Parts: sequence; structure tokens; C-alpha cells
Amino acid sequence: MKKTNPIDCFKCKHFFVTWDTNAPRGCRAFGFKTRRMPSDIVFETSGDECLKFTPKDTPKTETKKTGWIA
Repeated sequence: MKKTNPIDCFKCKHFFVTWDTNAPRGCRAFGFKTRRMPSDIVFETSGDECLKFTPKDTPKTETKKTGWIA
């Protein structure tokens, strides 16, 4: 059974999109650009999941304010 890569680069804070049409995706942690998802390249090269994956800081949603609003 083939092992698959569970890392989603779009949720990582090191992931970025480039203007380069030949390499539109990149990883700041490893310092490279690629056509494919960076986590796939890391997984293919090392055989392990990306160890530099760091979740993006998501803004907290505001809770509904109680009280009277004019």
C-alpha cells in the first residue's frame, strides 16, 4: 500500500504563492519554489511528512455582542 502525504501546504504559514508560472508555489522554511505542492516534494524526497509544517495563525472570530444596538 502506497503511503500518502497528509500535509496541506495551504494551511502552513511557510507556504507562499509566486508570480513564476513555472514554479507557482513555494516554501519559505526550506527555501524553494516548485510546480507541485512543497509538502509532496518533501515527502517524495525524504519519505517523511514535512517536519517544518506550522499551522497559520487564524484570526479569532468575534463573538456576538450582547446588549442594545441603536
